[in-house]
Amino acid sequence: MTMGISYIVKLQTLPALMLAAIVGTAVGHLVHLESGISGVARKLQGPVAALVKSDPSGDLSEDEWMDRYIAAVVLFCAFGTGIFGALQSGLTGDQSILVSKAILDFFTAAIFAADLGFMTPLIGVPQLVVLMALFLLAGYILPLTNETMMGDLRACGGILMLCTDLRICGIKSFPIANMLPAMVIIMPLSWLFTSFILPLLG
Repeated sequence: MTMGISYIVKLQTLPALMLAAIVGTAVGHLVHLESGISGVARKLQGPVAALVKSDPSGDLSEDEWMDRYIAAVVLFCAFGTGIFGALQSGLTGDQSILVSKAILDFFTAAIFAADLGFMTPLIGVPQLVVLMALFLLAGYILPLTNETMMGDLRACGGILMLCTDLRICGIKSFPIANMLPAMVIIMPLSWLFTSFILPLLG
């Protein structure tokens, strides 16, 4: 939660973040993003359980297990540090942010594995796809960005992380997987607001 808040305070354009969160969540809901992730996880749960001859849900109910698994997928794949780190690595060759994230992810994965069992390592598959795609596209994406856009991206990632943590703690079950499209549209919206809308209002 502290890390999520530390990224939220990097916010530069509040209207862009609000619109990205609302529109992104609506898009995720319309394409049934969270139910799709849940469906894939449920299909994998049985074969993995048979392979390791154990119940991957442990002491959790199926709904609790699925809530935590989706939260873990979002946390590992959509955290702002990973996205920014992959972009920076692809453009400059600086691996420091990704190495720091890898260290953090190792211990975080160990904590999740206590509840999620042998399904936890499978989260590395979508994480690899997302970060590799960003790494390869970095040369095209980063030159189009500025500090304001990157600050808003980090803030959006912080919102997702905070919502994920609240869901893990059982405080509020946010549809965090459905919120993922916000990470895609936040930078274009940030550019739109700072380049056109805010100057008109000012």
